[in-house]
Amino acid sequence: MRSGNRFLKYYLCEAAKSLVRCDTEHRRYYDLKYKEVNKYQHKRALALTARKLVRLVFRLLKDNRLYIPSVTA
Repeated sequence: MRSGNRFLKYYLCEAAKSLVRCDTEHRRYYDLKYKEVNKYQHKRALALTARKLVRLVFRLLKDNRLYIPSVTA
């Protein structure tokens, strides 16, 4: 049985997709998770990256801080 808001999941995954494209730390995390599974790799890695994004946003709101991405080339 599935639970949770499917629309919220969709938009969080869209945000994670943008984050993977623009942020090197999250790109590395996505690539790591992509290699861990054999089936539905993109979907699983994106969902886990979205979960990481939710934890990040929650922590930033809790601490009342701005997100400053790590500068790595």
